[in-house]
Amino acid sequence: MTNIDELEHVKCLIIGSGPAGYTAAIYAARADLKPVVYTGIVPGGQLTQTTEVDNFPGYPQGVTGPVLMEDLKAQAERFGTEVRFGYATKVAFSQDKGTHKVQIDGSKWILAETVIIATGATAKWLGLPSEEKYNGFGVSACAVCDGFFFKGQDVAIVGAGDTAAEEATYLAKLCRKVYMLVRRDEFRASKAMVHRVMNTANIEVLYNTETQEIVGNEQGVNGVRVINNRTKEEKVLDVTGFFVAIGHKPNTELFQGILEMDETGYLITKADSTATNIPGIFACGDVQDHVYRQAITAAGTGCMAALEAERYLAAKESGE
Repeated sequence: MTNIDELEHVKCLIIGSGPAGYTAAIYAARADLKPVVYTGIVPGGQLTQTTEVDNFPGYPQGVTGPVLMEDLKAQAERFGTEVRFGYATKVAFSQDKGTHKVQIDGSKWILAETVIIATGATAKWLGLPSEEKYNGFGVSACAVCDGFFFKGQDVAIVGAGDTAAEEATYLAKLCRKVYMLVRRDEFRASKAMVHRVMNTANIEVLYNTETQEIVGNEQGVNGVRVINNRTKEEKVLDVTGFFVAIGHKPNTELFQGILEMDETGYLITKADSTATNIPGIFACGDVQDHVYRQAITAAGTGCMAALEAERYLAAKESGE
């Protein structure tokens, strides 16, 4: 590692540039923490791959994901945030309220008094070429985000866990018909969630069913070809929306063995806080939220992280 005296020193380093990261930057910059944001490989995060966003407050006509993220970035920069393209490749966090070290792009090390982790989570996909082709044009990994666009239409959702069951019942309130595609002959969801699905009249559960291809045209999705993995019977479901609910993977590989996580890899923060198990390290957004996973809740925890980083530094400077 480079001599410590030669390293760049920052008060607040933010890793990630989604709604959580940029909101943290806005608050940190206004508190004169002079935050530096490293965007990660996908500047703007998951929302840059989303077309219409209708549920973020302040946009009565809706907004596209990329425009929303550019607006948040511009607001953060207006208060003095330095936004840099790059991603964290290694960390050396101090356990005793010391200064933390973060490596960027496999080469440059930065000293940070506080680090806000906003690396997000990545939706798990089936891996079909057609799924990628129609992503944002009828294919979605978030029913709460995009279900409204399919009001009164027929849709399909793939998954068998609690999330899939919850999203299927959510879609059933908006859509005419919801096909729920379950790969095995039973759910993985809790009995309570299965009961809710079974008692929703416009949800049809197709067991032993796998997706072969999502079909569509230049307007978007107009069907999905499925196969029964027992009978080998194939058929096409006439749907205009296809939702994938097979889970999310938090982007926390970098912190394994260093920060506390749950069994699926989400960072664990203290109650009513974004503080991790290491002083001066805070986590916000989807990297620590497996429940809501919304842009607005990510932004809210980004605000919390910056406020907590400011208080942490103030206490440290006063010798508390």
